[in-house]
Amino acid sequence: MSLAITYADIEAAAQRLRGVAHRTPVLTSRTANERTGAQLFFKCENLQRTGAFKFRGAYHALAQLTPEQSKHGVLAFSSGNHAQAIALAARLLGMPAVIVMPQDAPPLKIEATKGYGAEVVLYDRYTEDREALSARIARERGMTLIPPYDHAHVMAGQGTAAKELLEEVGALDLLLVCVGGGGLISGCAVAARQLAPQCAVIGVEPEAGNDVQQSLKRGEIVHIDVPRTIADGAQTQHAGRLTFPVIRELVRDIATVSDAALIRTLRFFAERMKIVVEPTGCLAAAAALEGAVPVAGKRIGVIVSGGNIDRTRYAQLLTREPA
Repeated sequence: MSLAITYADIEAAAQRLRGVAHRTPVLTSRTANERTGAQLFFKCENLQRTGAFKFRGAYHALAQLTPEQSKHGVLAFSSGNHAQAIALAARLLGMPAVIVMPQDAPPLKIEATKGYGAEVVLYDRYTEDREALSARIARERGMTLIPPYDHAHVMAGQGTAAKELLEEVGALDLLLVCVGGGGLISGCAVAARQLAPQCAVIGVEPEAGNDVQQSLKRGEIVHIDVPRTIADGAQTQHAGRLTFPVIRELVRDIATVSDAALIRTLRFFAERMKIVVEPTGCLAAAAALEGAVPVAGKRIGVIVSGGNIDRTRYAQLLTREPA
């Protein structure tokens, strides 16, 4: 079975994103290298437009809508980062946007989404089906639904993050990528196969939400209840129909880390590297720093996926007693 995207799709996405998305910096840390015995290269998508990698896929998908689709606008469902990305991309491309968001999404993300000009519709993530709700609203309004990960144009856009990283630092032994629904890791895995064939791609999920880890073991998509984790961007219940085949073919393994490990990693970024990273954005780094994946003696790429976190919540995590 052919996969949903090819490296040519990622190259095309890079062309569409040139001059629109930021080419985010790659940072290193002597402290992180000494702690792990590895060379770590942090691709800082927390410094991307809207504060997360999601802008890449959102803009790439919206840029390919027809004039008729653009006139009626787009609808997306998201806990926050895809929401903001779609909202900004829609504003840049001059089209209306409606975003379906959970009531308990971080207030910062809800307000930022509204600030980019989108209409926000709230729902209860524990009692309502966001996909069914979104499909109904899109149908009623004639809008195009752009899902957060299970979309070929979104996947290709996200893969440009790994493309940039590998072009900048050269071949890697491992590439660590956070996993929610699989859009980012599937795009990154396709880029890595082309640019660094010997590089093993490892996904990282929160312990409480390891649906993709379970799916890989069973060889089919596993559905779970909404996970209770501080990594709100990884509170997905299943991998995508398009993303899972890519993960199954190109991802070596899935590791998990605890919420306590995410808090320690969030503090490391703040104290040692002077950058703000949200809990979901800490997943890949936590796997290296906390020993969930053996990294000693290797060159490791780490996708730091986002930095959108409410300042009150951020202060609480920075000052909470360590676990």
